[in-house]
Amino acid sequence: MVSEDGSTAIAPVMFSGTSLSLPQELKSAVKAAFGTPPIDGVAVNFSSGIAQGLPNLLGFGELTGLAIAAIVLLLVVRTVIGASLPILTALLGVAIGALGALSLAGVVEMVSVTPILGVMLGLAVGIDYALFIINRHRRQLRDGYRVAESIALANGTSGNAVLFAGSTVIIALLALNVTGIGFLGLMGTVAAASVAIAVLIATTLTPALLSLVGMRILRRSERAHLADQVGPAPVTAARPVPAPRAIGLALIGIAALVVIAIPSPSLRLGLPLGSADNPDTTQHHAYDLIGEKFGDGTNGPLLVVADLPAGTTVAQLLDAQVDIARRLAAFDNVVAVAPIAASADRTVTAFQVLPAEGPSSVSTEELVRALRAASPLEGGIAIGVAGQTTGKIDISEKLADSLPFYMLVVVGLSFVIMVIVLRSLFVPIVATGGFVLSFFAALGGVVAIYQWGWFGGLFGVATPAPILNFLPTVLVGILFGLAMDYTLFLTSGMREAHAHGAPAKTAVVLGLRAGRAVVVAAAIIMAAVFGGFVLSDSAIIRPIGFALSFGVLVDAFLVRLLIMPALLTLAGDLAWWLPRWLDRLIPNVDVEGASLERRHPHVAADHLGSV
Repeated sequence: MVSEDGSTAIAPVMFSGTSLSLPQELKSAVKAAFGTPPIDGVAVNFSSGIAQGLPNLLGFGELTGLAIAAIVLLLVVRTVIGASLPILTALLGVAIGALGALSLAGVVEMVSVTPILGVMLGLAVGIDYALFIINRHRRQLRDGYRVAESIALANGTSGNAVLFAGSTVIIALLALNVTGIGFLGLMGTVAAASVAIAVLIATTLTPALLSLVGMRILRRSERAHLADQVGPAPVTAARPVPAPRAIGLALIGIAALVVIAIPSPSLRLGLPLGSADNPDTTQHHAYDLIGEKFGDGTNGPLLVVADLPAGTTVAQLLDAQVDIARRLAAFDNVVAVAPIAASADRTVTAFQVLPAEGPSSVSTEELVRALRAASPLEGGIAIGVAGQTTGKIDISEKLADSLPFYMLVVVGLSFVIMVIVLRSLFVPIVATGGFVLSFFAALGGVVAIYQWGWFGGLFGVATPAPILNFLPTVLVGILFGLAMDYTLFLTSGMREAHAHGAPAKTAVVLGLRAGRAVVVAAAIIMAAVFGGFVLSDSAIIRPIGFALSFGVLVDAFLVRLLIMPALLTLAGDLAWWLPRWLDRLIPNVDVEGASLERRHPHVAADHLGSV
């Protein structure tokens, strides 16, 4: 194809295999063939199918996020050794997970984002899980515990919470297989394996490293203070939040989430096109040039196949093609129709249909639906619509249809886990409702930036477009799992205080005081790790990184640290109520370590006497 002004030509390249089976060496060879030797006066650009290579597992953006995580760890732990341990264990887990995923790439077809998602999650949860155990250990050492018993207790309490928190993430990721989309199920399985590795390392290697480090996990000033301290550290009194203030905090948090979620109903799903890549890339130039010289529809032509009666002659074939082409051209938003092929027995003929607008436009989606609804045409001629554009539309619709069932599976299974762990009905209900708000808020941020183009220059959005079609499904799985992580980290401390006799409203304050700093640090670390992927070269990775980073921040600061404590304060004893029949039915996993804690010497003397 040559443009009307003769300045631009399109040279299609047909490969014998499927797009997933094409080796990167073949794509590089094609680019080299067109560019070597160069033709004077001719600039060659390649579409995204050829130009895009395999994204780096750890690029500049990812390393930047890791550096931010290290700074946050140093501010929280205040020792180089303490800040290094979570990063060391997380990197080890990521290396194991990534190597495992890449070793399967030779026998299992997977999209390039699959191992990257495992790296993204492995880094984030690996650092957070280790930090949670280390923070508990440091707090106990400051309270007068010996190193060995503190490690054991930290692993029996915080390590237990890590195990169950990781279970919710793993369940959510494995449930991606229920969507019926093969590549998405594989993506969830690989990511779940990475999280499982992070949990195993956090609960085995981290305690071992803490034993080697000993008291050096504390700052010198803290060790000196412990040497002068007699008996356990004094306990600071805790006062419950007044009811009017709790109501105000809950309303402020809910209102903020609703406002942020306003753009979410405008969500449209698709796959990234060449226009989504950086403006200086060859695929972006190719996309823009084709749209300018040949029309936007040339970037996403439709393939229409028509069935003809058996025994059609050569002369009848030509008449049938003309007749079918005229009928196809009569549809709204069709610019041109051309017959491109016919089977040897003349029972099937194919047409290329150029839409008026690009492959991600609403009018093109409507045209595909209209063509399919019109089959069979007058005379009983059945038609089918295929091609890359329709494939993207079909898979987007399938993912949208499977999302409610997927959410039901994930939320239902995780709800059961939280009831068992927390022995409460109110807390899991509040936690799940808060997740729904934070999920739509995260979608609202994604739509505003990547679909509407707000702050596009800041986030590298060259051309606003529909949102990556599997992003909402992946966001549900990962964000729900991480939200439950923070729920368990906070409420297990509240449950622990309540199990030791603190009134329900006071227990909320004590649990929040014990876990607030580590949850804030963990959320910032996770957001930094995910945020590093916003700087990725891949148009698929960038919105995933932003959605997870923004979703974690919104959920941690508005839901877990603001709305949940306020509602639990208002609920009082109802927060930990459980029907007697259900209390007898479910096992007591003692995630808060109440049975362990009562056997240790730092508790009050009168309690020691009873033990």
